Formats: sequence, structure tokens, C-alpha cells
Amino acid sequence: MHLTNSAPPVTPRNRHLRWCVALAAGCALLFGVLAALVQTGWEPLARLDHAWIDGMHRYARESTAWTASVQTLSDIGGTITMRTLLGLTAVWLWLIGARVLAGWVVAQTLVGWGMQWLLKLSFDRQRPSFPDPVSHAGGPAFPSGHAMASTITCAVLAGLLWSQSRRGGRIAACTVAVLTVLTIGWTRIALGVHWPSDVLGGWLASGFVLGAVTIGVELWRPGALARDVRRVNWRTRPRVQRVLVSPPRPAPYDPPFDDAAERPDGATG
Repeated sequence: MHLTNSAPPVTPRNRHLRWCVALAAGCALLFGVLAALVQTGWEPLARLDHAWIDGMHRYARESTAWTASVQTLSDIGGTITMRTLLGLTAVWLWLIGARVLAGWVVAQTLVGWGMQWLLKLSFDRQRPSFPDPVSHAGGPAFPSGHAMASTITCAVLAGLLWSQSRRGGRIAACTVAVLTVLTIGWTRIALGVHWPSDVLGGWLASGFVLGAVTIGVELWRPGALARDVRRVNWRTRPRVQRVLVSPPRPAPYDPPFDDAAERPDGATG
């Protein structure tokens, strides 16, 4: 009796789906734990939030030039900027024919925006309050909208660059994306408009959105994202296949013996 392995082969698409499921489930679990600690006012977390905010606020109040530069960074990395970048990316993908990938980018933008406000209104957490604030922001605090928008945008753009780059380009793209996300999140804390746990909550919520939206698109149109990625690569990568092999150099020209003096027998033609 022969035993055969009936397990289906692990395809790149299945592996990708598993990563997305792990990302969405892990971020949802960690976000739930963090939200519970925020809602119950867990003392160690509250002390950490206040210690960070109070110390950075004192420094921001004493250094106006530093505060102005931080405010500029925060404005540049705001939600409008990030969603505009995603909108332009979606339009470009649509124009080159990567329609499913364009829809994926739009879905990331809209679901992220909707999830942000659903969570904010659900928890309705108060922002830090100071008698002499250095910056102002409206709406509930948890989770941070800047943190969510920047994480989704940077992850989407880095993901689009990943398949078109070699190892060095991938490292550079991921490094820039991570530094951008960390910087924007830090500016919201430094300006005293968000608790550190708000920013962490925004990062976790955006991880759930990234994974969940990708799973939804993959189940709706299996394999379409991968096909669109190949289409983008074909449209944007230099088409070097035609010039990989240089044409052979012609042999030196050897003229016929036209002159009698050059003929071996000395005869005329």
C-alpha cells in the first residue's frame, strides 16, 4: 500500500495570503489588548503616556525653532498629503491598465479612513491637555490618524517598489518607509496632540487594514494582484532584454585583387 501526500502545494499566492492573515490577525489582537488597557486606564501605560508627553512638551515650549520644524514635518506628513499620494498612485495604475491593483490602493485609502474614524468615535479618548499648548488638533485621540495614514501609504508605496527593485533598492525603500512612519508618529507626540499609545494604536490598526484589504481583494479576484504587479513591472522596468547580447562585430573587410600588381600570378583581369 502506497501512501501519497494529498496536501495541496504551497503556491506563492497561498504563502502571500498566509502572511496577510497573520498580519491582520496579529495586529487585531494587539490592538484589542492595547485598546483594553487604554479604556481601563491601566496605570503603567498611563504613566508612560504622561511621562513622554510632559517631558516633550516642556522641551517644545522652551525651543520655538525646534517646535516649528516639528510642526512642519507633521504638516508635510499629514493625512491629506498621504491620501493624495495614494490617489495619484491609483490613477497612474489605472492608466497603465493595472485596474485591480488600482482598486486595491483605493480600498486601502478608503477603508483606512473609515476605520480611523470608526475607532476614534468608538473610544472617544481625550487628547493631551496643557495650559500653554504648542499645537492644536481636533477630534478624538485614539488611534492617531497621522500614524494610520502614513503607515498605510508608506506600506503601499514600498510594496509597489518591492517587486521592481533588487536587494539594495528594496532595503532603501523599506528604510525610507519605516523612518517616515516613525518620524510622523513621533511629531504627533512631540507636539503634544497625541499620547504615545495613540500612535501605537494607529500603527496596529493600519496593519490590520493592510492585511484585511489584501485578503478581500485576493478572495474576490484570485491572482489578479500578482498579474497586475507583473503588468506594472513590464511597463516600468527598462526593457533590456533586447540589448542583453551585443551584436557580433563585422569581420575586417578584405578587398578583392583588382590590380595586376597585387595578384599572385601578376596577370591582368
